[in-house]
Amino acid sequence: MADLRVDIAGLRLSNPVMTASGTFGYGLEFADLVDLEKIGGIIVKGTTLRPREGNPYPRMAETASGMLNCVGLQNKGVDYFCREIYPAIKSIGTNMIVNVSGSCPEDYAECAARINELERIPAIELNISCPNVKQGGMAFGVTAKGAAEVVRAVRDAYRKTLIVKLSPNVTDIADIARSVEDAGADAVSLINTLMGMAIDIEKRKPVLSIATGGLSGPAVKPVALRMVWQVARAVGIPVVGLGGIMTAADAVEFLLAGATAVEVGTANFIDPAISVKIADGINDYLERHGCRSVTEIIGALES
Repeated sequence: MADLRVDIAGLRLSNPVMTASGTFGYGLEFADLVDLEKIGGIIVKGTTLRPREGNPYPRMAETASGMLNCVGLQNKGVDYFCREIYPAIKSIGTNMIVNVSGSCPEDYAECAARINELERIPAIELNISCPNVKQGGMAFGVTAKGAAEVVRAVRDAYRKTLIVKLSPNVTDIADIARSVEDAGADAVSLINTLMGMAIDIEKRKPVLSIATGGLSGPAVKPVALRMVWQVARAVGIPVVGLGGIMTAADAVEFLLAGATAVEVGTANFIDPAISVKIADGINDYLERHGCRSVTEIIGALES
């Protein structure tokens, strides 16, 4: 068997496949369906400083080769996570990573600071696609200045591995990636969902309750792959690739494009064990090509 271990700025993964936030709950929900310890890392659902109700239903819709969602970061807040969820997940034998969101830099920083105290949480993934209430609802992640502002605030409060999740809804994602690297990010993950919409033509109304939502699934993979390739050439920190990964072949494409690791999202709704199957498939690819380690193919795309 090939060596599948990778290192993301000190975060050591047994294999390069993680589950994406919002698609795998807290991991516990899948414990009867898949061996959680065979997954490189589990990124739990988005957590905010205070509880959030999320958006009204309907908030999910199928699309051609994908799905839309506008769940709206429904969660019970970081104190509930620390008190109720952390004790139940801290003994899972893989990297348990928390996705952190907020509506201002201070909220992000305070949420991260509380998670910093949890011994068995080795990293956080910072979701900078949330609305900045001080700037009229514009997402932090769509400007280099806004993205850097959040990362600096969190970096001052958080001492472990800091992964920043980038929005694809920008003009130059490489510029955003460089700004968060300069602000102290240890790694970046991309892409978050693309903004989309679906319409019920009989009702002449949007399918989703708030009209628009995030598009994920196979339809976004070519865009995600292009952005990962661009960012991997623009920064010196590790890149985690995600967006439409459904098979081991998809994952290998992201690794060749420069990703150190990948996240699997929408595919979990189809097959809860897909992350382990993808890791096994990466191993098969490495063995077929005579590679002893997965690190041999990271960024190995030939021009």
